[in-house]
Amino acid sequence: MITTISQSLIFPTPFIPAEIKETMRRENQSSVSEFLLLGLPIRPEQQGVFFALFLGMYLTTVLGNLLIVLLIRLDSRLHTPMYFLLSHLAFTDVSFSSVTVPKMLMNMQTQHLSIPYVGCISQMYFFLLFVCLENFLLSVMAYDRYVAICQPLHYTTVMREEMCTLLVAGSWLFSCAHALLHTLLLSHLSFCADNTISHFFCDLTALLKLTCSDTSLNELVIFTEGGVFAFLTFCAILGSYIRIGATILRVPSIKRICKALSTCGSHLLVVFLYYGTLAMIYFIPSSNNSKVKDIIASVMYTVVTPMLNPFIYSLRNRDMRLALGILYRRKVIVTK
Repeated sequence: MITTISQSLIFPTPFIPAEIKETMRRENQSSVSEFLLLGLPIRPEQQGVFFALFLGMYLTTVLGNLLIVLLIRLDSRLHTPMYFLLSHLAFTDVSFSSVTVPKMLMNMQTQHLSIPYVGCISQMYFFLLFVCLENFLLSVMAYDRYVAICQPLHYTTVMREEMCTLLVAGSWLFSCAHALLHTLLLSHLSFCADNTISHFFCDLTALLKLTCSDTSLNELVIFTEGGVFAFLTFCAILGSYIRIGATILRVPSIKRICKALSTCGSHLLVVFLYYGTLAMIYFIPSSNNSKVKDIIASVMYTVVTPMLNPFIYSLRNRDMRLALGILYRRKVIVTK
């Protein structure tokens, strides 16, 4: 499925209705009140197929992640630090997809490509917020797995309820500050005649290319503040699993390895999927142009990865499958 998407994103110029082109030609003002999202570069005859595909993937994302939140809320056996963090990750995935995908689907269906300036800036803010929050939550979940395996006797005291709440609240606080910083810096820039965004959502880098102001400060903040956040979260995940691996290899046994994989397997899959996408898109050479690569990476982030997370956690996790079975039996009994 991912290959099909990437193969269909190689056409350099997407279909734009005649009235939109006329609006773009008339645009010659010093500032803009709206932007034009060109969306996915796919042929007009493929719009219906991709609309149905992405709609199905989005509904799967929403229903699957909300089901995880519901199961964790209803089953008292899942009221543990690991599942507390998982419920926040599931909520983040729903919010992450909902920031961009509904607008993309509406544009594909109606060909109404415009988005107000305020709506575009708001979309960018929430996109940055949930991208950063996902990184923090993955690193916090890696720390939780480290404590569970390397310090099992102290797990209940280290990962107590207050500590989990503090870690999640801190993740939200830093993510909001991160998104607000970039949004405020962008709001001071002026946008001139060109208001066309070659993307399906208001991406920060795409907006910086349209401004006629000096963006040196914005770029400096992106590389320093954004780089520090990304580096710290990735190092926290990597460091946690290095310590876990070292602990297991001190007294290696099949039983200990299997137990560690059952404890960390789901989280590891999500981490590999999340950061593996980055590596494939940005570090592996490709003959496609950079715009197409950015769009493919964004589709992976906003549509594919959030959709796969519920399957990874529900299919690989015995407690989640058991809770789902109990919920299903309750529903059957009530309906009877």
